[in-house]
Amino acid sequence: MFATKGKAAVRRLIAALLISLAASAAAFATEDKPYVMKIALATLNDGLHQFAKSYAATLEKDSGGRIKVEVYPGSQLGSTQRQAEGVQFGAIQCIVVPPEFLVGIDERFELLAAPGLVNSTTNGQRMAADPAVKQVMLGLGADKGLHGVGLFMVAPSAVVAIKPIRHLDDFKGKKIRIFASQFQKEALQRLGATPKPMTLAEVLPALQDNVLDGAIAGTTVFATMHYQDAAKYVTEIGQPVIFGIVELSKKWYDGLPADLRDIVDRAASAESVRINSSVVDFNAKARQDWMSGGGEVISLPPEEQSAMINALASVGEDVSATKPELRAAYHIISDAARRTR
Repeated sequence: MFATKGKAAVRRLIAALLISLAASAAAFATEDKPYVMKIALATLNDGLHQFAKSYAATLEKDSGGRIKVEVYPGSQLGSTQRQAEGVQFGAIQCIVVPPEFLVGIDERFELLAAPGLVNSTTNGQRMAADPAVKQVMLGLGADKGLHGVGLFMVAPSAVVAIKPIRHLDDFKGKKIRIFASQFQKEALQRLGATPKPMTLAEVLPALQDNVLDGAIAGTTVFATMHYQDAAKYVTEIGQPVIFGIVELSKKWYDGLPADLRDIVDRAASAESVRINSSVVDFNAKARQDWMSGGGEVISLPPEEQSAMINALASVGEDVSATKPELRAAYHIISDAARRTR
Protein backbone atom coordinates (compact mmCIF):
# COMPACT_ATOMS: atom_id res chain seq x y z
CA MET A 1 0.00 0.00 0.00
CA PHE A 2 2.82 2.34 0.93
CA ALA A 3 4.53 1.55 -2.39
CA THR A 4 1.37 2.45 -4.24
CA LYS A 5 1.08 5.72 -2.34
CA GLY A 6 4.74 6.48 -3.00
CA LYS A 7 4.35 5.94 -6.71
CA ALA A 8 1.31 8.25 -6.77
CA ALA A 9 3.25 10.94 -4.96
CA VAL A 10 6.09 10.66 -7.46
CA ARG A 11 3.66 10.94 -10.36
CA ARG A 12 2.12 14.07 -8.81
CA LEU A 13 5.57 15.55 -8.30
CA ILE A 14 6.55 14.82 -11.91
CA ALA A 15 3.27 16.31 -13.15
CA ALA A 16 3.86 19.46 -11.09
CA LEU A 17 7.38 19.78 -12.44
CA LEU A 18 6.16 19.40 -16.01
CA ILE A 19 3.52 22.08 -15.49
CA SER A 20 6.14 24.38 -13.96
CA LEU A 21 8.52 23.80 -16.84
CA ALA A 22 5.76 24.45 -19.38
CA ALA A 23 4.83 27.70 -17.63
CA SER A 24 8.48 28.77 -17.56
CA ALA A 25 8.89 27.98 -21.26
CA ALA A 26 5.77 30.00 -22.07
CA ALA A 27 7.10 32.92 -20.03
CA PHE A 28 10.46 32.80 -21.80
CA ALA A 29 8.70 32.62 -25.18
CA THR A 30 6.64 35.68 -24.27
CA GLU A 31 9.76 37.57 -23.20
CA ASP A 32 11.54 36.63 -26.43
CA LYS A 33 8.68 37.78 -28.64
CA PRO A 34 9.43 41.33 -29.89
CA TYR A 35 7.12 44.21 -29.07
CA VAL A 36 5.89 45.74 -32.33
CA MET A 37 5.79 49.54 -32.57
CA LYS A 38 4.01 51.05 -35.56
CA ILE A 39 4.96 54.70 -36.07
CA ALA A 40 2.37 56.68 -38.07
CA LEU A 41 2.78 60.09 -39.66
CA ALA A 42 1.21 62.11 -42.46
CA THR A 43 4.34 63.51 -44.09
CA LEU A 44 7.07 61.95 -46.22
CA ASN A 45 10.81 62.62 -46.46
CA ASP A 46 10.73 65.61 -44.11
CA GLY A 47 11.87 66.27 -40.54
CA LEU A 48 9.01 64.29 -39.01
CA HIS A 49 9.81 61.29 -41.20
CA GLN A 50 13.52 61.58 -40.44
CA PHE A 51 12.76 61.58 -36.72
CA ALA A 52 10.61 58.46 -37.10
CA LYS A 53 13.35 56.59 -38.98
CA SER A 54 16.08 57.60 -36.54
CA TYR A 55 13.92 56.78 -33.53
CA ALA A 56 13.11 53.37 -35.03
CA ALA A 57 16.79 52.55 -35.58
CA THR A 58 17.75 53.64 -32.07
CA LEU A 59 14.96 51.64 -30.44
CA GLU A 60 15.82 48.44 -32.27
CA LYS A 61 19.51 48.85 -31.42
CA ASP A 62 19.09 49.84 -27.77
CA SER A 63 16.47 47.17 -27.10
CA GLY A 64 18.58 44.46 -28.71
CA GLY A 65 15.77 43.73 -31.14
CA ARG A 66 13.12 43.32 -28.43
CA ILE A 67 11.24 46.25 -29.98
CA LYS A 68 10.50 45.87 -33.69
CA VAL A 69 9.59 49.17 -35.32
CA GLU A 70 7.56 49.71 -38.49
CA VAL A 71 7.37 53.25 -39.93
CA TYR A 72 4.30 54.28 -41.95
CA PRO A 73 4.70 57.75 -43.52
CA GLY A 74 2.42 59.50 -46.00
CA SER A 75 -0.85 58.76 -44.13
CA GLN A 76 -0.57 55.03 -44.87
CA LEU A 77 -2.44 54.26 -41.65
CA GLY A 78 -5.22 56.75 -42.34
CA SER A 79 -5.83 60.44 -41.77
CA THR A 80 -4.14 62.17 -38.86
CA GLN A 81 -7.36 61.93 -36.87
CA ARG A 82 -7.56 58.18 -37.48
CA GLN A 83 -3.89 57.81 -36.54
CA ALA A 84 -4.45 59.69 -33.27
CA GLU A 85 -7.46 57.55 -32.41
CA GLY A 86 -5.43 54.43 -33.19
CA VAL A 87 -2.75 55.54 -30.74
CA GLN A 88 -5.30 56.32 -28.05
CA PHE A 89 -6.77 52.83 -28.25
CA GLY A 90 -3.53 50.94 -28.84
CA ALA A 91 -3.98 49.83 -32.47
CA ILE A 92 -1.07 52.14 -33.41
CA GLN A 93 1.78 52.52 -30.96
CA CYS A 94 3.23 55.90 -31.95
CA ILE A 95 2.37 59.05 -33.88
CA VAL A 96 4.76 61.83 -34.94
CA VAL A 97 2.72 64.92 -35.77
CA PRO A 98 2.45 68.69 -35.33
CA PRO A 99 0.72 68.93 -31.94
CA GLU A 100 -2.13 71.10 -33.24
CA PHE A 101 -3.63 68.06 -34.92
CA LEU A 102 -4.28 66.58 -31.48
CA VAL A 103 -6.40 69.54 -30.38
CA GLY A 104 -9.51 67.34 -30.36
CA ILE A 105 -7.95 65.44 -27.46
CA ASP A 106 -6.89 68.54 -25.52
CA GLU A 107 -7.10 72.11 -26.84
CA ARG A 108 -3.75 72.94 -25.25
CA PHE A 109 -2.03 70.90 -27.94
CA GLU A 110 -2.38 74.00 -30.14
CA LEU A 111 -0.21 76.18 -27.90
CA LEU A 112 2.88 76.07 -30.10
CA ALA A 113 0.86 77.32 -33.09
CA ALA A 114 0.58 80.80 -31.64
CA PRO A 115 2.33 83.20 -34.06
CA GLY A 116 5.26 85.22 -32.80
CA LEU A 117 6.31 82.79 -30.06
CA VAL A 118 9.77 82.25 -31.53
CA ASN A 119 11.82 84.40 -33.86
CA SER A 120 14.47 81.99 -35.16
CA THR A 121 15.25 78.32 -35.66
CA THR A 122 17.63 78.39 -32.70
CA ASN A 123 14.96 79.97 -30.51
CA GLY A 124 12.47 77.29 -31.56
CA GLN A 125 14.89 74.46 -30.86
CA ARG A 126 15.79 75.83 -27.45
CA MET A 127 12.15 76.34 -26.55
CA ALA A 128 11.25 72.78 -27.55
CA ALA A 129 14.00 71.51 -25.22
CA ASP A 130 12.98 73.74 -22.31
CA PRO A 131 11.94 71.61 -19.29
CA ALA A 132 8.85 73.74 -18.56
CA VAL A 133 7.64 73.45 -22.15
CA LYS A 134 8.24 69.71 -22.25
CA GLN A 135 6.43 69.24 -18.96
CA VAL A 136 3.34 70.99 -20.32
CA MET A 137 3.28 69.58 -23.84
CA LEU A 138 4.33 65.99 -23.12
CA GLY A 139 1.91 65.74 -20.22
CA LEU A 140 -1.14 66.48 -22.33
CA GLY A 141 -3.44 63.57 -23.12
CA ALA A 142 -2.12 61.35 -20.31
CA ASP A 143 -5.68 60.78 -19.14
CA LYS A 144 -6.83 60.07 -22.70
CA GLY A 145 -4.55 57.27 -23.78
CA LEU A 146 -1.39 59.20 -24.73
CA HIS A 147 2.16 59.18 -23.38
CA GLY A 148 4.29 62.05 -24.73
CA VAL A 149 7.98 61.34 -25.22
CA GLY A 150 9.44 63.85 -27.69
CA LEU A 151 9.16 67.44 -28.90
CA PHE A 152 11.21 69.25 -31.56
CA MET A 153 11.05 72.09 -34.06
CA VAL A 154 10.31 71.14 -37.67
CA ALA A 155 10.17 74.28 -39.82
CA PRO A 156 9.01 77.87 -40.15
CA SER A 157 5.61 78.18 -41.80
CA ALA A 158 5.24 78.90 -45.49
CA VAL A 159 2.21 79.33 -47.73
CA VAL A 160 1.97 77.53 -51.05
CA ALA A 161 -0.47 79.23 -53.42
CA ILE A 162 -1.92 78.91 -56.89
CA LYS A 163 -1.45 82.64 -57.44
CA PRO A 164 1.56 84.40 -55.91
CA ILE A 165 1.29 86.06 -52.51
CA ARG A 166 3.81 88.87 -52.73
CA HIS A 167 2.13 91.37 -50.39
CA LEU A 168 -0.05 91.26 -47.31
CA ASP A 169 -3.04 92.41 -49.33
CA ASP A 170 -2.73 89.28 -51.47
CA PHE A 171 -4.01 87.22 -48.53
CA LYS A 172 -7.38 88.93 -48.65
CA GLY A 173 -10.21 86.71 -49.77
CA LYS A 174 -8.04 83.64 -50.27
CA LYS A 175 -9.12 80.23 -48.94
CA ILE A 176 -6.06 78.86 -47.16
CA ARG A 177 -5.59 75.51 -45.46
CA ILE A 178 -4.53 75.69 -41.82
CA PHE A 179 -3.76 73.15 -39.12
CA ALA A 180 -6.51 72.42 -36.57
CA SER A 181 -5.76 75.49 -34.46
CA GLN A 182 -7.73 78.49 -33.25
CA PHE A 183 -4.44 80.40 -33.16
CA GLN A 184 -3.90 79.82 -36.90
CA LYS A 185 -7.55 80.52 -37.63
CA GLU A 186 -7.41 83.89 -35.88
CA ALA A 187 -4.09 84.75 -37.55
CA LEU A 188 -5.38 84.09 -41.08
CA GLN A 189 -8.58 85.99 -40.40
CA ARG A 190 -6.55 89.02 -39.32
CA LEU A 191 -4.79 88.85 -42.68
CA GLY A 192 -8.14 88.84 -44.46
CA ALA A 193 -7.99 85.20 -45.58
CA THR A 194 -10.55 82.44 -45.06
CA PRO A 195 -8.94 79.63 -42.99
CA LYS A 196 -9.81 76.03 -43.86
CA PRO A 197 -8.69 73.37 -41.34
CA MET A 198 -7.64 70.28 -43.30
CA THR A 199 -5.46 67.20 -42.93
CA LEU A 200 -2.41 66.92 -45.16
CA ALA A 201 -3.81 64.11 -47.31
CA GLU A 202 -6.65 66.41 -48.40
CA VAL A 203 -4.53 69.42 -49.36
CA LEU A 204 -3.10 68.58 -52.78
CA PRO A 205 -6.43 67.38 -54.24
CA ALA A 206 -8.09 70.53 -52.87
CA LEU A 207 -5.50 72.72 -54.61
CA GLN A 208 -5.88 70.78 -57.86
CA ASP A 209 -9.67 71.20 -57.73
CA ASN A 210 -9.46 74.90 -56.79
CA VAL A 211 -11.20 74.23 -53.49
CA LEU A 212 -8.23 75.98 -51.90
CA ASP A 213 -6.20 78.98 -53.03
CA GLY A 214 -3.29 78.04 -50.80
CA ALA A 215 -2.08 76.04 -47.81
CA ILE A 216 0.16 76.49 -44.79
CA ALA A 217 2.88 73.91 -44.07
CA GLY A 218 6.65 73.66 -44.22
CA THR A 219 8.45 73.97 -47.54
CA THR A 220 9.74 70.44 -46.99
CA VAL A 221 6.19 69.16 -47.42
CA PHE A 222 5.59 71.11 -50.63
CA ALA A 223 8.89 70.05 -52.16
CA THR A 224 8.91 66.35 -51.25
CA MET A 225 5.27 65.91 -52.27
CA HIS A 226 5.77 67.81 -55.55
CA TYR A 227 3.13 70.48 -55.17
CA GLN A 228 4.57 72.51 -58.06
CA ASP A 229 2.13 71.08 -60.60
CA ALA A 230 -0.82 72.41 -58.59
CA ALA A 231 0.60 75.56 -57.00
CA LYS A 232 4.08 76.85 -57.83
CA TYR A 233 4.38 79.84 -55.47
CA VAL A 234 5.71 79.55 -51.90
CA THR A 235 5.70 82.60 -49.65
CA GLU A 236 7.92 82.27 -46.58
CA ILE A 237 5.94 83.94 -43.80
CA GLY A 238 7.85 82.21 -40.99
CA GLN A 239 4.94 82.25 -38.54
CA PRO A 240 3.84 80.25 -36.76
CA VAL A 241 6.75 77.86 -36.38
CA ILE A 242 5.86 74.19 -36.91
CA PHE A 243 6.82 71.66 -34.24
CA GLY A 244 6.63 67.89 -34.03
CA ILE A 245 5.39 65.96 -31.03
CA VAL A 246 5.90 62.24 -30.42
CA GLU A 247 3.04 60.45 -28.69
CA LEU A 248 2.94 56.80 -27.69
CA SER A 249 -0.07 54.67 -26.92
CA LYS A 250 -0.26 54.69 -23.12
CA LYS A 251 -1.88 51.26 -23.23
CA TRP A 252 1.07 49.86 -25.19
CA TYR A 253 3.65 51.76 -23.15
CA ASP A 254 2.23 50.57 -19.83
CA GLY A 255 2.41 46.98 -21.08
CA LEU A 256 6.17 47.16 -21.70
CA PRO A 257 8.71 45.84 -19.20
CA ALA A 258 10.26 48.62 -17.11
CA ASP A 259 13.59 48.52 -18.96
CA LEU A 260 11.90 48.95 -22.35
CA ARG A 261 9.78 51.83 -21.05
CA ASP A 262 13.02 53.52 -20.03
CA ILE A 263 14.52 52.88 -23.48
CA VAL A 264 11.59 54.37 -25.44
CA ASP A 265 11.58 57.46 -23.21
CA ARG A 266 15.33 58.05 -23.36
CA ALA A 267 15.59 57.39 -27.08
CA ALA A 268 12.81 59.87 -27.92
CA SER A 269 14.36 62.55 -25.73
CA ALA A 270 17.79 62.05 -27.32
CA GLU A 271 16.41 62.00 -30.88
CA SER A 272 14.47 65.22 -30.21
CA VAL A 273 17.82 66.97 -29.78
CA ARG A 274 19.76 65.00 -32.39
CA ILE A 275 17.23 65.84 -35.12
CA ASN A 276 17.95 69.59 -34.91
CA SER A 277 20.84 69.68 -37.36
CA SER A 278 19.01 67.40 -39.79
CA VAL A 279 15.96 69.66 -39.73
CA VAL A 280 18.07 72.67 -40.69
CA ASP A 281 19.56 70.73 -43.60
CA PHE A 282 16.15 69.41 -44.69
CA ASN A 283 14.68 72.90 -44.81
CA ALA A 284 17.59 74.32 -46.81
CA LYS A 285 17.49 71.44 -49.29
CA ALA A 286 13.70 71.64 -49.64
CA ARG A 287 13.94 75.31 -50.53
CA GLN A 288 16.47 74.54 -53.25
CA ASP A 289 14.49 71.53 -54.50
CA TRP A 290 11.37 73.65 -54.76
CA MET A 291 13.09 76.16 -57.02
CA SER A 292 14.86 73.44 -59.01
CA GLY A 293 11.47 71.83 -59.65
CA GLY A 294 10.06 74.99 -61.19
CA GLY A 295 8.60 76.61 -58.08
CA GLU A 296 9.17 80.17 -56.91
CA VAL A 297 10.10 81.23 -53.36
CA ILE A 298 8.76 84.61 -52.28
CA SER A 299 9.47 86.83 -49.28
CA LEU A 300 7.19 89.65 -48.22
CA PRO A 301 8.77 93.12 -48.34
CA PRO A 302 10.54 93.71 -44.99
CA GLU A 303 8.15 96.41 -43.86
CA GLU A 304 5.16 94.18 -44.64
CA GLN A 305 6.72 91.21 -42.84
CA SER A 306 7.13 93.43 -39.77
CA ALA A 307 3.56 94.67 -40.12
CA MET A 308 2.34 91.07 -40.26
CA ILE A 309 4.27 90.13 -37.10
CA ASN A 310 2.81 93.16 -35.29
CA ALA A 311 -0.71 92.31 -36.44
CA LEU A 312 -0.41 88.75 -35.19
CA ALA A 313 1.55 89.39 -31.98
CA SER A 314 -1.49 89.38 -29.69
CA VAL A 315 -3.18 86.29 -31.16
CA GLY A 316 -1.99 83.99 -28.35
CA GLU A 317 -3.22 86.30 -25.60
CA ASP A 318 -6.49 87.09 -27.32
CA VAL A 319 -7.46 83.51 -28.19
CA SER A 320 -6.61 82.19 -24.71
CA ALA A 321 -8.17 85.12 -22.82
CA THR A 322 -11.46 83.38 -21.97
CA LYS A 323 -10.00 79.88 -21.42
CA PRO A 324 -8.23 79.67 -18.04
CA GLU A 325 -6.39 76.37 -18.64
CA LEU A 326 -5.27 77.41 -22.12
CA ARG A 327 -4.23 80.84 -20.87
CA ALA A 328 -2.17 79.47 -17.97
CA ALA A 329 -0.38 77.02 -20.25
CA TYR A 330 0.15 79.69 -22.91
CA HIS A 331 1.94 81.89 -20.37
CA ILE A 332 4.30 79.03 -19.48
CA ILE A 333 5.09 78.52 -23.16
CA SER A 334 5.46 82.23 -24.02
CA ASP A 335 7.69 82.83 -20.98
CA ALA A 336 9.93 79.97 -22.10
CA ALA A 337 10.02 81.36 -25.64
CA ARG A 338 11.28 84.70 -24.35
CA ARG A 339 13.73 83.03 -21.99
CA THR A 340 15.31 80.98 -24.79
CA ARG A 341 15.83 83.79 -27.30
